[in-house]
Amino acid sequence: MADAEAIESFDCFGGRVTVIVMGDGAAGTPEQAVAMVKRRMLAWHRQLSRFDHSSELAVLNADLRPTVAVTPVMARLIEAIIDAAQSSGGLVDATLVDEIETAGYSEHFDGVPVPLRRALELAPSRAPGGPSSDARWRQVTLDRRARTVTRAPGLRFDSGGIAKGLFGDILATVLETHASFAIDCSGDVRLGGREKIERPVLVESPFQAITLHSFSLSAGAVATSGIGRRSWLGADGRPAHHLLDPASGRPAFTGLVQVTAIAPSGVEAEWRAKAALLSGPDAAAGWLPHGGIVVADDASFCPVEAER
Repeated sequence: MADAEAIESFDCFGGRVTVIVMGDGAAGTPEQAVAMVKRRMLAWHRQLSRFDHSSELAVLNADLRPTVAVTPVMARLIEAIIDAAQSSGGLVDATLVDEIETAGYSEHFDGVPVPLRRALELAPSRAPGGPSSDARWRQVTLDRRARTVTRAPGLRFDSGGIAKGLFGDILATVLETHASFAIDCSGDVRLGGREKIERPVLVESPFQAITLHSFSLSAGAVATSGIGRRSWLGADGRPAHHLLDPASGRPAFTGLVQVTAIAPSGVEAEWRAKAALLSGPDAAAGWLPHGGIVVADDASFCPVEAER
């Protein structure tokens, strides 16, 4: 008899999370495993939301002491933030909180996004992004043994997509003992399981409700980064979104509107997708050694094959 499968969807991280678990394992039955994932996801959301003033992240960001003790999950998030910045040469910079709030993203985005084609019509000339000259992330150190974070007073962190990738990676260590699992955090997907069952992962167009491409994967992670889901018009009438060019501190318009990256882990998939989008059309494929798909301003798209 085939292993039983449990599925549940719920709101979290400003989007929809879907969890699928097949077969018994370390988290119990599929139903128990799905319930465990939901509990932990919702708890992490409360703990690491930039928009909740009582969250651990918000309290850390407001703490003026240079060195602050943190919980194990926060320590792992800071480690992932540092690794993403180092690995991307500063393109993926989670210390740009002042800049993203100036752009208009200081609370949960609950509005209707500006249609992508309209935003692109109003957008400035396209140019690849680059690292910030300040590179504030270089001022952050993590003492893993003492579980403390040291950074310049006033430097703040944005959990963003890196947190979603990290949560999937943490949960995968438990769910790997089940026959199969998939966690979809608003487009960031983590898969695995002892039976190596392949599942289709669909990539939708940012311009219309159609599927552009489908990957078949049994393990690893897929992350999609794009400028269409959270976009608005600023006070100056210019289009804005949540993906910043660290060099300018402004929303990035690079000639790409969406990039999907495949990687062994959720954190790596996250920073690779963002680095590829920020680097622009000519350099994007170089950030996708495990494969992915790149979508341009004109709605054309190009699957990227994994390196052999």
